[in-house]
Amino acid sequence: MRPLVERLVEHRRLLAAALERRQALGTIVGGNGGGLRPQALGEAQVATEAEAAGVARCVEGVHELGGQVKDLDQGLVDFPALRGDEEVLLCWRLGEDEIRYWHGLEEGFAGRRELPF
Repeated sequence: MRPLVERLVEHRRLLAAALERRQALGTIVGGNGGGLRPQALGEAQVATEAEAAGVARCVEGVHELGGQVKDLDQGLVDFPALRGDEEVLLCWRLGEDEIRYWHGLEEGFAGRRELPF
């Protein structure tokens, strides 16, 4: 899971940068387009689409492993589990060595409690 989520966070970071670049180029084009290479906007669009596809592939990979991506920037992933008869989520964030936290379905990250439950 860790390598997959590392790639996810990196694609998300690069996607944010590509979106920023595309927006900046759009502003230039909306003005007079002066000094802009003709292919620059197309390259920015290709980069944006490639990083968005990378994010989507990684999210799909996390889902295939039973996880639910909760935060793309932090690499936060939850895993459905049972606490007795109660449905809960095991909670892991990139940078943590192992799954050590859980929370209720409605509590989210702020409600994390340490295992065991």
